[in-house]
Amino acid sequence: MKASLLLLQAGFAVLGAPLVSGFIRKVKNALRMRRGAPLGQPYYNIVKCMAKEEVVSEATSWIFRWTPSIVLGSTLAALMFVPVFSFSLSAPGMGDVLTLFFLFSLGRFFLALAGLDAGSAFGGMGSSREMFIASFVEPVAILSVAVVAGHSASPQGGLMACSMGMSFSGMVAAAALFMVVLAETSRIPVDNQETHLELTMIHEAMLLEYSGPSLAMLETAAHTKQLIWFSLLGAILWPWPVGSSAALSDIAAAAAFFVLKIILCAVIVGLTEVSLAKMRLFRVADFLGLAFLFSVLALVISGLGY
Repeated sequence: MKASLLLLQAGFAVLGAPLVSGFIRKVKNALRMRRGAPLGQPYYNIVKCMAKEEVVSEATSWIFRWTPSIVLGSTLAALMFVPVFSFSLSAPGMGDVLTLFFLFSLGRFFLALAGLDAGSAFGGMGSSREMFIASFVEPVAILSVAVVAGHSASPQGGLMACSMGMSFSGMVAAAALFMVVLAETSRIPVDNQETHLELTMIHEAMLLEYSGPSLAMLETAAHTKQLIWFSLLGAILWPWPVGSSAALSDIAAAAAFFVLKIILCAVIVGLTEVSLAKMRLFRVADFLGLAFLFSVLALVISGLGY
C-alpha cells in the first residue's frame, strides 16, 4: 500500500510539473496583458519532441547519448527525498536533503559534459556558465537547509517539514533559498527561458544539440526539478500540514495544501520575473553573493535561537 502511494505521489508530481511551468507563463502573460500560449503548452512541447526523429552528431560519444537518461533518472530519484504530500510517502532511510543536492549535482555534471561533448561553441559556453553559477548556488542551498535542519534536529526532508515552524531565521533562509530557486530553474534575473539568443543563454545552450525523445526527457527533468525546488521552498515557508500519517484523508488534505503552496510559489516567481530584468553574467555573482550572505545570516540567527 505504501509503495503504491509513493509511486502515485511521484507520478502526480511528474505529470503535474509541466503544468506549473505553464501556469507561470500564464501569470507573466496576464501581468503583461498578453494572451500567450495555452496552459498545457509544455505538455504539447514534450509530446511533439517524442514524436520527432532524433538527430545525433557523429562527433559525440556515449556521454551525449546517456546524459538525458542520467539527468531524468537523477531527478526522479531526487523526488523521492522531498516532502510532497506526507513524510510517510518519502524514502527517509535512503538519504537526506544532502543526497538530494548530490543527485542534482550529478545531473548537472553530466549535462555540462554533454554540452562540451558535441563540440559546439555555444554548448561549451553554456556548460562553463552553468558550472560558474553552480559554484555559488550549492553553498547557499546547503546553508539554507542547514538552518531548517537545525530546528528539526534532522536533515531528512520530511522531518524538517514536520518540525519547522514560522521563525525569523527560517524566513531569512527562505529568502536565500528563493534566490537559489531562481538560479536553479533558469529564471530571470539569472537566466531567461523565453530567449534563444546564443550570447545570453545558460541552461538552454547546453540543450541546443538535443532533439527528439532526448530533448523531451531533458525538458521533463527540468520541469520536475523546478517542482522539487518549489516543494522545498514551500516546506520552509508553509510547513503545514505535511505529517507522518499514511491515512488517505490526511494525504488528500496534504495534497490539496501542497497544490496551494506550489501555486503561491509560481505566482511569486512570475511576479519576480516580470518585475526584474536579466542581469549580466558577472552581476549574477553579486546576486548570489547576496543570497550567500542571507544564508549565513540565517544560520547565525538560528544559532541565537530565533
